[in-house]
Amino acid sequence: MKFDDKIPIYYQIKTHLYHEMLTGKLKPGDQLPAVRQLAVDLTVNVNTVQRALAEMITEGTIISQRGKGNFVTEDHERLAQLKEQLVMLQLAQVYDQLHALNLSDHEIIESLQRYIDQREAQQDDKSIND
Repeated sequence: MKFDDKIPIYYQIKTHLYHEMLTGKLKPGDQLPAVRQLAVDLTVNVNTVQRALAEMITEGTIISQRGKGNFVTEDHERLAQLKEQLVMLQLAQVYDQLHALNLSDHEIIESLQRYIDQREAQQDDKSIND
C-alpha cells in the first residue's frame, strides 16, 4: 500500500479496510488478519495498525472477540451507513474542488452528468469490441 504523506497513516489504513469491506473482499463476519500480520503486509508500525483498528471497533465497523481476533461487523445497517459516509466524503471533496473553479451547483450537476454519459459510452464501446 502506498501512503500519502499528507494524511495520517492510521486513517489511510482505516480507509483501506473500509474499501475492502465495501467491495466485498472482506465480507460481513470475516476475520481480519492479525494486527502483526496487517502491520507486516502494510509495512507500518504495529501501533499504527492498532490505532486504526481501535477506532474501527469504537465505530462498530469491526468487532473484537477476545482471544479470537477482529471481525467485520455483520450489522448491514452499519455497513450501509459507512458506505453513505464515505460517498458523502468523496462528494464533498469533489464539490469543494469544483466550486474552487467557480462552477455553480447547476454546472457541477451538468458536468457530472456529461462525465457519466461519457463513461457509459466508453463501457458500451469496450463491451462491443470485446
